[in-house]
Amino acid sequence: MERRVFLTGAAALALSGCSSDLIGPPPAGQIYTLNPAFTPGGGGKVDWALSIDRPDVPGGLDTDRIALFQPGGMQDFYANAVWPDRLPALIQRALLDGFEASGRIAAVAREQESLHADYALVTEVKDFSAHYAVRDSIPGVTVAMMAKLVAVRGRKIAGSLAVSHSQAAAANDAAAVTQALTEQLRQCVADIVSWTLSQPTPVQEMPSGR
Repeated sequence: MERRVFLTGAAALALSGCSSDLIGPPPAGQIYTLNPAFTPGGGGKVDWALSIDRPDVPGGLDTDRIALFQPGGMQDFYANAVWPDRLPALIQRALLDGFEASGRIAAVAREQESLHADYALVTEVKDFSAHYAVRDSIPGVTVAMMAKLVAVRGRKIAGSLAVSHSQAAAANDAAAVTQALTEQLRQCVADIVSWTLSQPTPVQEMPSGR
C-alpha cells in the first residue's frame, strides 16, 4: 500500500507583522535601489589620483539581501526584497559617485579599472542594516564604515577615519528601511569624501643614488 508523507516547512507558516517580511528564500523579490544624491562639496581641487578598492563587508552582509537584526542580535533578511547587486559593489559605486559629484578630483576610479593612482581608498563596512529594539516595531538603521587612505608608492597608511550614522525608519517595511539606509550611506560617503580630499599630495619617493 502506497504511503505518502507530506512535509511542512517554514515557508508554509503564516507569520504576522514584521515576521512576514523575514528570511525567505523567495525565488524573486522587489528590487530596492541605493541611489544617494550627492552635491558638490566646498574646497579646492586636488592634483592626485585616487583608486577606490572594493569594500570589505562581513559575510552576513556580503549579499544582495537587505539585512536586519532582531532583539538579541539574531540576523535575518527581509523576504521578497533584494538589492540590484551585492552590497560591496553598491557601496563602491556610491563612493565613486560621491567623489565625482564633489567636482574636486578629476582622476578617480574603481580599482577594477586599473587607474594609475597616487592613493588607494580602502574601506571596511561595519554595519549596514536595520535593528529592531522590539520585535515587529519600527526599526532604526545604521551605516558604519572604516576608511583608510593608503599611499600607493610604499603602501603606507596616510590616515584613517571611522564614520557612523543612524536614524529611525519611517515605517516597518523594506521600502522605508531602504530609504533610511540610503540617507545614512549618503552621509557616510560625504564624510569620507570630505576627509579624503583634505589629505595632502602624497610625497614622491626620490630615487636612490649610486
